[in-house]
Amino acid sequence: MERYFEKISFEQFKKDIKDDKKLYEEYKLPERKTKNSAGYDFLAIEDFELAPGEIKKIPTGYKVKMQPDEVLFNFVRSSMGFKYNIRLTNQVGIIDSDYYNNPDNEGHMFISLQNEGDKVFKCHKGEGYAQGIFVKYLTCGEEVKTKRIGGTGSTNQERNDKNE
Repeated sequence: MERYFEKISFEQFKKDIKDDKKLYEEYKLPERKTKNSAGYDFLAIEDFELAPGEIKKIPTGYKVKMQPDEVLFNFVRSSMGFKYNIRLTNQVGIIDSDYYNNPDNEGHMFISLQNEGDKVFKCHKGEGYAQGIFVKYLTCGEEVKTKRIGGTGSTNQERNDKNE
């Protein structure tokens, strides 16, 4: 099985971002900038600004398909932390493989940024503002039968799938 990023559907885009087919068609999927880059840069769909102290939830327009034993860790781009003191509000975003195509939001990933600096941070359309890194993980061998039933925060909800 491969891993890949894809755009959310236009219907989800309209719900989460805006009803703009041209904007939907022109934004780009995450990309690695160099041959040895670990991270896939998340690129801004539109210009945005963060004032000092401001928190903003940024829609990526992406969902990600990956293997069951993989996770996507999301981080702020390191240059933004060093130069502007921009942080992810959750420090590290964790996207589980079963977040893909969940019934709440198709697996649409959001990045929540906070400006802890003393000047306005500006990100222009097409510029990188976060990065995702795929990692394989190990488990202790326990059998977990609970399945994801929603989007962000849904692993706190319990539902055993009787059909497995």
